[in-house]
Amino acid sequence: MHILLVEDDRELAEGVAGDLRKAGFAVDIADNGVDAEYLGREQLFDAVVLDLGLPGKPGLDVLAAWRKDGIATPVLILTARDSWNERVTGLRAGADDYLGKPFHVEELLARLDALLRRSTGRAAPGLEVAGLVLDEERQRVRRADGLEVVLTATEFRLLRYLMMHPDRLLSKSRLTDHVYEGDADRDSNVIEVYVSRLRDKLGHDVIETRRGQGYVLRSRG
Repeated sequence: MHILLVEDDRELAEGVAGDLRKAGFAVDIADNGVDAEYLGREQLFDAVVLDLGLPGKPGLDVLAAWRKDGIATPVLILTARDSWNERVTGLRAGADDYLGKPFHVEELLARLDALLRRSTGRAAPGLEVAGLVLDEERQRVRRADGLEVVLTATEFRLLRYLMMHPDRLLSKSRLTDHVYEGDADRDSNVIEVYVSRLRDKLGHDVIETRRGQGYVLRSRG
């Protein structure tokens, strides 16, 4: 899953980005409102963590511009803990949730998980598809035969995205956008390599190739 983190405090941004990456997210960082607005338009993100006090363009203006353009990416705004008026204004401007500063990263991760569940139509926590049970904390997956498989960071991000969209045709370019950070090698052929690795670990019938179109994680055999 691909997160846009918009925060002008460099130390805070790098720390939060590190925690998000450890939790299995790809993260791009913007430190001002102008760059954030551009990235939110030009790239596909699964969620945005948006500070409101930004140089260049205020966070609320960035959010309003996205919503005006029909960009529906879930947005979690960061506010000063006592700024109830900012929270209200942000929610009315189209934010999906808010988190007051300072915060614990565990709460940020829990709120992001809830946003992502809602955005993909899942009510319950956890991912279980086609006999596969994903352990998101340990970045492992249990197969239908009970064998637990350790995943690399990229394998985990790819499998999680496939499991969040079962039975849907996902193109290589879409998978690349949601699995890799902006400055990573975005050669779509790399996706083939990681799909092959997942098949070796999980079984060759789990992920179906639609030649020239993309891949489908089948929810049933």
